[in-house]
Amino acid sequence: MRVYRAVRAMGVCACLWLAGCQTRSDEGIAVVPGVEPTLPATNDAYRVGRVNLAAGNNGLAERNFRQAVEVNKDDAAAWLGLAASYDNLGRYELADRAYDQATSLSGETLEIVNNRGYSYMLRGNGKRALGQFEQALAMDPGNTVILNNIQILRSAQRPTRSTPF
Repeated sequence: MRVYRAVRAMGVCACLWLAGCQTRSDEGIAVVPGVEPTLPATNDAYRVGRVNLAAGNNGLAERNFRQAVEVNKDDAAAWLGLAASYDNLGRYELADRAYDQATSLSGETLEIVNNRGYSYMLRGNGKRALGQFEQALAMDPGNTVILNNIQILRSAQRPTRSTPF
């Protein structure tokens, strides 16, 4: 019975992984629907970084995005990818620097504002996260990715009564 449950659980995990939120573009690059890159990228290290980031290989993604910004320091998309990699690695101070660099190159884009909000949410700073998400929502009202981020944030802040008093 235990073996059956373990095999069944592995099958369910495999199905969930295959049905995940990633799709493939024409170039074979993993993309997330609703959060398509709006900033133009300039080199292959960026493209490989996106693939690694989408696959959850955050250390490799960080290395690829770092190489991309070394090749072209004016590549705002690579700086944004680097910031996301740092967020996933829990290196928030470095993520802030990368977000600042991306913002200085391209301004406060929807992508940057939303990602920065998500960064604050990862850190447990709900107030700053909500401020960023609201700013992003003002740029694109009705954006389902941003609305979902706000819902995730609000559900995480809801008090629970899992422990009896």
